[in-house]
Amino acid sequence: MGGVKLSLIFSYVWDKLWSPVYKHSMKHCGKNVYLRPTCSDLKGLYNLSIGDGSSIPKGSVFYCTEAPLTIGRKVIFGPNPTIITGDHRINVVGKFIMDSNEKLPENDAPVVIEDDVWCGANVTILKGVTIGRGSVVAAGAVVTKSCPPYSIIGGVPAKILKRRFSKEEIIEHERNLFPKDERLSIEELEKLPR
Repeated sequence: MGGVKLSLIFSYVWDKLWSPVYKHSMKHCGKNVYLRPTCSDLKGLYNLSIGDGSSIPKGSVFYCTEAPLTIGRKVIFGPNPTIITGDHRINVVGKFIMDSNEKLPENDAPVVIEDDVWCGANVTILKGVTIGRGSVVAAGAVVTKSCPPYSIIGGVPAKILKRRFSKEEIIEHERNLFPKDERLSIEELEKLPR
């Protein structure tokens, strides 16, 4: 039992030592970001941005290709999230997929996770997706399409299950958390799914 606890402590301390190096290598890393770099697989740090107060758990797999990954403020992930901003060409005749190095612009697309989002355990988010502010992504979801703010999404592939708050609750929530110039407009609120 003591050996298990000792290995956990060693892992935690090792991450504490390496976190500043990883954070400095990122495109942007906000304040108070929790990161477990040595227990995760983070590629393309030059294209990774993480906002203030977000938490990146151990077991994270973030592959930033030529397209960026942007994670907003106060975003929380359950264990083992996977986010990939690109894929492979599959239409080159006479070459194995693995050997086809000629990427096209459509093979990579940015992923944006806006502020105040919770992604459950084992989520997968693929290229070109924007997760709207205040949304919840259910555990195990595979997200292939964007969702508007304050959505609860889940499934394989993920779809909108319901809205997190009523329109009035969204207005109050935004008033309590965001400066006036960052709040959703009335027009944006009207476009949200019911």
